[in-house]
Amino acid sequence: MKVLLVGEFSRLHNSLKEGLQELGHEVSIVGHQDGFKNYPIDYPIKKKWDSGILKKIKVGIHLLSGFDVSSYLTYKQFKKNKNHFSGFDVVQLINENSFYCNYFHEKRILKFLFSNNSKTFLLSCGYDYLNVKYCFENPSYKSVIQAYLLGRISTKSVENVLKFKTKSFKKLHQFIYSNIKGIIASDMDYHFPLLQNPKYLGLIPNPINTNKIDFKPLEIEDKIIVFHGINEANYHKKGNDFFEKALKIIESKYGDKVEIITTQDVPYAAYINSYNKAHILLDQTYACDQGYNALEAMAKGKVVFTGAEHLFMEHYKLTEKVAVNAIADVDYLVNELSLLIENPNEIIAIGKRARAFIKKEHDYIKIAERYLETWRTS
Repeated sequence: MKVLLVGEFSRLHNSLKEGLQELGHEVSIVGHQDGFKNYPIDYPIKKKWDSGILKKIKVGIHLLSGFDVSSYLTYKQFKKNKNHFSGFDVVQLINENSFYCNYFHEKRILKFLFSNNSKTFLLSCGYDYLNVKYCFENPSYKSVIQAYLLGRISTKSVENVLKFKTKSFKKLHQFIYSNIKGIIASDMDYHFPLLQNPKYLGLIPNPINTNKIDFKPLEIEDKIIVFHGINEANYHKKGNDFFEKALKIIESKYGDKVEIITTQDVPYAAYINSYNKAHILLDQTYACDQGYNALEAMAKGKVVFTGAEHLFMEHYKLTEKVAVNAIADVDYLVNELSLLIENPNEIIAIGKRARAFIKKEHDYIKIAERYLETWRTS
């Protein structure tokens, strides 16, 4: 099978590509290289006029005329290389805005892909029109929208989420849905908003290539090491403000018993190794299930503070923790961290269960097989 994966912002498509290649399929990735993360892309598209004086000029042009220079330049790059993007058995979009363009230029790119390939599928592994709509209609559902509605996050912080409420993105959503064979969710956060959707094909967990992730059972000899990696662009959306406040209390409470490592905007290749010596990793507070960073850390056997709600536990029929459910509450986070620091054997036990869980539920070849079956039968 010849497969084109469109977009990459978490390593999901790279791991899926590796699994598909192991099974003998031909796979390419096209998309933007996601800022400082710098994931591998076969056909990279560069974000242009996106910083410095050119960005200011771009904003001025948009204010005066409504013309989006960056979208136009992305379209031009795609068009120049369009011969590479036809004749595929399957095209999979990572998002409803995979090319980060405005409606006009995104539609032109997608129209080419829809017209020149056999089947197209959409992933729901981040916010999109239906997910955002569901979160606003169900404010008790744990998400960044819940935090926004509670006033914890500014409008500016979630502009790239709120855009899916606009008329142009609703039109883009409708155009995509009229052309795809179906939509696949990558975890529980995106599963529930799609349950009543006729094009929903089900949840396929994120693929993790554990062959590339070393596992060493945790050992605690002296200090308990807590790692907090910050992506500045998602600072409030991940709940980093709550983690930082909790860590100050933990540092004051336990002193020399703990070591806290904090990084900011580290490239992926460096990030994945920057927490090797840590026992505990702080990921995010506004999720029901784990995202990609959390899963990779769990594959290393770390105790991860992330989404691990009862819905997640029920879905995978878990009776013991494989991660610590994190919420946007400083006292709660301090309490959960304290329990681990005072019970180091539990850290070791959770770390082992985390690795076993990833091997069982997220193996990249098993996940690739599930994608193939879904694509073939849809």
